[in-house]
Amino acid sequence: MIASLMPTYNRADLAFERGEGVWLYGADQRRYLDFGAGIATSSLGHGHPHLVAAISEQAARVMHVSNLYRIPQAERLAQRLVDASFADSVFFCNSGAEANEGMVKLMRRAMHATGQPERTRMICFSGAFHGRTLAMLSATGNEKYLQGFGAPVDGFDHVPINNLNALRDAITPQTAGIIIEPIQGEGGVRSADARFLRDLRTACDEFGLLLGFDEVQCGMGRTGRLFAHEWAGVRPDVVSSAKGIGGGFPLGAILATEAVARHLTAGSHGTTFGGSPLACAAGNAVLDVVLAPGFLDQVVHTGSVLREALEALVAAHPEAFCGVRGLGLMQGLQCVLPNSALQAACMQEGLLVVAAGENVLRLVPPLVVTPEECLDAVRRLAAAAARVRQSEPALSA
Repeated sequence: MIASLMPTYNRADLAFERGEGVWLYGADQRRYLDFGAGIATSSLGHGHPHLVAAISEQAARVMHVSNLYRIPQAERLAQRLVDASFADSVFFCNSGAEANEGMVKLMRRAMHATGQPERTRMICFSGAFHGRTLAMLSATGNEKYLQGFGAPVDGFDHVPINNLNALRDAITPQTAGIIIEPIQGEGGVRSADARFLRDLRTACDEFGLLLGFDEVQCGMGRTGRLFAHEWAGVRPDVVSSAKGIGGGFPLGAILATEAVARHLTAGSHGTTFGGSPLACAAGNAVLDVVLAPGFLDQVVHTGSVLREALEALVAAHPEAFCGVRGLGLMQGLQCVLPNSALQAACMQEGLLVVAAGENVLRLVPPLVVTPEECLDAVRRLAAAAARVRQSEPALSA
């Protein structure tokens, strides 16, 4: 008999009762060092006093009114994001998939409004992950995710990441824009080269295309800048954001320049829950912390400590690990042993991590993690590797 909760996830037999900082406390009375952060979402960790207070206070006043009326909390959050980024205007939604859908709609709409209605196709990249809606499954292009859902939605062409020749060859008179994750999370924490991102901007300017960055996972301070593309010095036309933007409360956003954003006129796009007073109170609380002086510098420092420790782990245990990828507090540990077995062993060692493509373990702790907690996590990784090696005969049996 099917469970009342649809079995769309292979869930670990573990439930949490409370959290504090980077620690989660399970119903099994154990505590776990959380280096998954709800898949890079709990940016301020668990039970952060400022975030909890902002949500509680707003919930006691008004949670939802709809976008038929002004929402001062959304207006404030949008202005703060504009002031801190390339963007001139922001649209709020609920999730990363919605933000990416909206980004595609916006790019197509801009082309139509500027007399180029034939330009509807998007160039995306192998190894990407843009969400679980029908269109975003097609933008992702992973056959495993598409299986059983009918023909892919038309309009998405895929090329290898960091391959400029393939990118330029894929541009046609029907191409509207390019969508890329500066760092692919689900795909294995694979980074786009900074030069490649700059070359994408050049190609877009040459062919009259729009450049969109999917920063759902790598944005909102995770790499030590508010958005990861800033490291390459590239100015996009559109950016999607979600996950860490609400610190665990559902919130997504599309940020865009005025030249693009002005084409989403009244009635052309919408959302029931997006940009609610409660969600934007959470978003403002997150920005209070992330944009505070010195906070992103601390993320850079802590990320460098984590990276150095992971590289030492790889050098000490080449039978288990073979490399490190990523930036800031978005690190990928390339594995020799099966990442699924290592993920399970980490849990036994009181460490929560997330598996990713290309046999990688994703380490995306809350941004408030300390260097000492990073070193603790690496020690637990070493113990997990030893645990898996001890069980190797059973794994191959």
